[in-house]
Amino acid sequence: MDNKSNYSDDLKVIKKMMEESSRFLSLSGLSGIFAGLIALAGGVAAHFIILNTKTSIIDGLLIDLSLQESGKMQTLLIADALTVLILALAGSFYFSYKKSKKKELNVWTPVSRRMLVNLFLPLIAGGFFILLLLSANQWLLIVPAMLIFYGLALVNAGKFTYDEIFYLGITEIITGLLAGIFQGSPLLFWTFGFGLLHIGYGLFMYRKYER
Repeated sequence: MDNKSNYSDDLKVIKKMMEESSRFLSLSGLSGIFAGLIALAGGVAAHFIILNTKTSIIDGLLIDLSLQESGKMQTLLIADALTVLILALAGSFYFSYKKSKKKELNVWTPVSRRMLVNLFLPLIAGGFFILLLLSANQWLLIVPAMLIFYGLALVNAGKFTYDEIFYLGITEIITGLLAGIFQGSPLLFWTFGFGLLHIGYGLFMYRKYER
């Protein structure tokens, strides 16, 4: 009986070692919740403070504003999105590092490096594409592009971590496509994709893997 128990324990240890060598397991659900809350705050700031609920985006142009006001508002919207991105990434690294220390996992491994490369390649390509959209004043396509390229990045990185990341990526891509079809509410899709989806994903991951 003891031999069978030891054999079962050995199999569990081997399985754990194989998972840790092939997948990045330090990703925390709390990072998803934090990123979602930051995105919601960014969306609220964009709607109530920057846009002030009075302007509309039609045909890629901010209307009812002077050229100077329009340029200032565009700059503030870009700054808002970049702030959300930087804070979300910082939170992701912090909570993942904290989880790795708690579970005695190594954060910086060949697997985590491959995951980051696969994550950032689509993000960098998407960043350059969004710059092209900005230069062409194609504002209505910026939010769909953000969501689609971010989704592609998650799908790409999902091969090296939890399967849920892959499915989150698919959901982000679908949200981006819908934002491209229904272009009247880009901020709504942005808030849903980067805010609510992240919170839902984070809660699910936390309850499944960290409680």
